[in-house]
Amino acid sequence: MLTTSSAPFESIPVRRLLRSPSDLEHYGRDWTRRFVPSPSAVALPESVAEVQALVRWANQTGAPLVPSGGRTGLSGGAVAANGEVVVSLESMRSILSFDAADRLLTVQAGITTQAVQDAARERDLIYPVDFASRGSSQIGGNVATNAGGIKVLRYGLTRNWVAGLKVVTGSGELLDLNRGLVKNATGYDLRHLFVGSEGTLGVIVEVALRLAEPPPQQQVMVLALPRLDALTELLDRLRRRLVLSAFEFFSDKALAHVVRAGGRRPFEAPAPWYVLAEFDADQEAALSAFDEALADGLVNDGVLGQSDAQAQELWRLREGITESLSHLRPYKNDIAVRVGMLPTFLTAADGFFAREYPEFEVVWFGHIGDGNLHISVIHPDAMSDEAFTASCERVTHRLGALLSEFGGSISAEHGVGLLKKDYLHYSRSSPEIELMRAMKRVFDPAGVLNPGKVF
Repeated sequence: MLTTSSAPFESIPVRRLLRSPSDLEHYGRDWTRRFVPSPSAVALPESVAEVQALVRWANQTGAPLVPSGGRTGLSGGAVAANGEVVVSLESMRSILSFDAADRLLTVQAGITTQAVQDAARERDLIYPVDFASRGSSQIGGNVATNAGGIKVLRYGLTRNWVAGLKVVTGSGELLDLNRGLVKNATGYDLRHLFVGSEGTLGVIVEVALRLAEPPPQQQVMVLALPRLDALTELLDRLRRRLVLSAFEFFSDKALAHVVRAGGRRPFEAPAPWYVLAEFDADQEAALSAFDEALADGLVNDGVLGQSDAQAQELWRLREGITESLSHLRPYKNDIAVRVGMLPTFLTAADGFFAREYPEFEVVWFGHIGDGNLHISVIHPDAMSDEAFTASCERVTHRLGALLSEFGGSISAEHGVGLLKKDYLHYSRSSPEIELMRAMKRVFDPAGVLNPGKVF
């Protein structure tokens, strides 16, 4: 295969092409910050036809392409570090149509999650997939990684809301998948194959999204927990008393970083662990559940938001964690186990990280309601990048083995990309991986789409 340095850039069939050093650096990386970006060019197609032409050009020249959305991923899935051409979908960000009867919003792939949420509200509906990066993440990237976020407990992942897709395959063919149908029993549903495919099988160009009725008014409370093993019992208690939309947890170390970044502590006395619960407003039931949990020693303090402003302030304690840690260059693990396995796994994982990282600060937070945990290991100032990364990668192999024992996943919601491919075998069997490779060969026979990712 030719490298892009020898490809005829003047023949790239797009109107907008960027090649300045600043643009190459900006578009060549994602939030991992682990790889030096080195794309040879950035193409910004403005139509499906341009995407098709670009993919066909790549097949003719052998130039590899890296599909790019908002680049908010944390596994290196959108990184271009080896002279690839970045295909940014940000110029394709229009709302194409809305069907009130089907409650379908059809959009181009480059539209942001926030813009979709706003468009749904304008129609008295909601797009419920949500996360802190909503203002910069793009729908195409959400679909390509099957993004989850903070409302999975109630609404599920991105996959649950994709009613149809238009995708340009690695050979330049345009597929129109499912077309918004609710029922379609005509063989394989290829739509779901592209959800979570990380740009390795095709370039997602249009998405038909289902919208939903807004939930009842929501309330938010933050609870302080005295011990880690109280988490899942508290989840069970609250589920029986309240209609939960989110059940998030974070450690006191995580809270301390948010406070240093401008957040406010919810309680005077610190606690080792905290839970944020969002639920259909029912103050009487919430207070009753809190009193019961307090009496049983599951919590030792709590605060219930009394207004939208207070709810936003409480949410900031959870959503501000990633941003508050970014300048510390943490090594991140994004893992998942079944909710039913959490009590045993959390005990094992707590001991595991204390044993494996005795001299590092380890910050925990996550979506306990769906079994997704985020672990950020803080980079010591006195340690070189190479030594820190090597130490963390050694531990991640051991973490992968632990997850395998629990039937868990080494990547819950950020994909495999470059960072997790060496650990894929802990979550997928050899036959599964070979079948995935075979699908890659079918949809991208020349191997021009996101080479080196996942496998």
